[in-house]
Amino acid sequence: MATHDILINWSPQETRVAIVENGAVQELHIERALERGLVGNVYLGKVARVLPGMQSAFVDVGLERAAFLHVADLHSANGARAEGAPLVPIERQVFEGQTLLVQVIKDPIGTKGARLSTQISIAGRMLVFLPQDTHIGVSQKIGSPEAREALRARMLALVGDGGGFILRTNAEDASDAELADDIAYLRKAWAAIREAATRQPAGTLLHQDLNLAERVLRDLANDATQSIRIDSKLQHDALTAFGQQYSPGAVRKLEHYKGERPIFDLFAIEEDIVRALARRVDLKSGGYLIIDQTEALTTIDVNTGGFVGARNFDDTIFKTNLEAALAIGRQLRLRNLGGIIIVDFIDMTREEHRAAVLAEFRKQLARDRTKTTVSGFTQLGLVEMTRKRTRESLAHMLCEPCPTCEGRGQVKTARSVCYDILREILREARQFNPKEFRVIASPAVVEMLLDEESAHLAGLSEFIGKPVSLSAEGAMNPEQYDIVLM
Repeated sequence: MATHDILINWSPQETRVAIVENGAVQELHIERALERGLVGNVYLGKVARVLPGMQSAFVDVGLERAAFLHVADLHSANGARAEGAPLVPIERQVFEGQTLLVQVIKDPIGTKGARLSTQISIAGRMLVFLPQDTHIGVSQKIGSPEAREALRARMLALVGDGGGFILRTNAEDASDAELADDIAYLRKAWAAIREAATRQPAGTLLHQDLNLAERVLRDLANDATQSIRIDSKLQHDALTAFGQQYSPGAVRKLEHYKGERPIFDLFAIEEDIVRALARRVDLKSGGYLIIDQTEALTTIDVNTGGFVGARNFDDTIFKTNLEAALAIGRQLRLRNLGGIIIVDFIDMTREEHRAAVLAEFRKQLARDRTKTTVSGFTQLGLVEMTRKRTRESLAHMLCEPCPTCEGRGQVKTARSVCYDILREILREARQFNPKEFRVIASPAVVEMLLDEESAHLAGLSEFIGKPVSLSAEGAMNPEQYDIVLM
């Protein structure tokens, strides 16, 4: 197993985590303080009002607005309700002034408060703990029914009578020891919530899902981790305290980075972030990838570029595709690309070359902690794959659509905008009778109207019998223009 280092760059507004292997960033995780949602938070709430007509209640949990609890989100102490059985009215279950242990299941939106449930669930690395239930559930995305039953049987032996659990997708290949560690961690977290609920006043936050730095110890650190370096003394001490209680094995690898250079400069990670937002990825051989991320899917096109180092063209293509397979695996992790992904390797004529490239691609994908599935080459020579969406991609987190092209990636040429303007003037001349038409547009468009398109502009002015004046506005984008009736 290849070893790696974990670097944590912490600031009050943002935490960034890089997983570095052989000097190259393999994964990047970012969390911003202002963008952390409330979903998953557990509060000790106080019922402010019960509304029988809406079968809901408003609960004060210490937020700006009272949160909302619907009767369907009340946990039944008598187990699951029979299908089709009527709900017990909310006014018979809760009353004003009552304190309730509640969990946020939907963030506040606009003027609406957060939505709550009294069914508490705590997420771990491979399991979700349901302390008020007793059943063992298994994700439907895990293999066959036989595989799910085998996992359920293993969990029953490990759990005994201590609450209910749901096995998440990444529990599919977990060992008994890993499952037992997750069970112990989740039970400790639940014990801490119950203990805090007995001594804290209503409106108190009792539990919050781990922040990114803490999730490093829970989710990212493993036997292959050589070191975990963090550049904040305060956070180092907090992580040490957390780790000693929940992840003692990872604490031994925790170091406080005291260097003068920023920790992300050590491995040129800032440059890697810039490159991870670019459309083009250069390969060492001279070939390159073009990565296009759309709403429906991501396409990755492999090109030979200037690579002519092999003895013949077939070898050139084969070696470029092999290098691309390795690079694509890394880019998927680094950019956190999810959903449907189509890879267009350069066409190979020899079947053994295709098999070798596909084997190398699958080998790189096997290193991914996120679930992936990959098929062979299609009739068109494409490789189709999927990668589970776990969080926003790097581009969606750090960027927004360009205000000029609105995310299209291209704008109209100056000539196209000139012709739009000429058509618009003609359209308006048929409806209105101003003394003059004034065109306000970007400098490039105005320059073209004065130069290459001046004859067409003059012909239009003569045809409509009105003068047309031009005004350049530097703040306008290439497609913007305005036609003022004087």
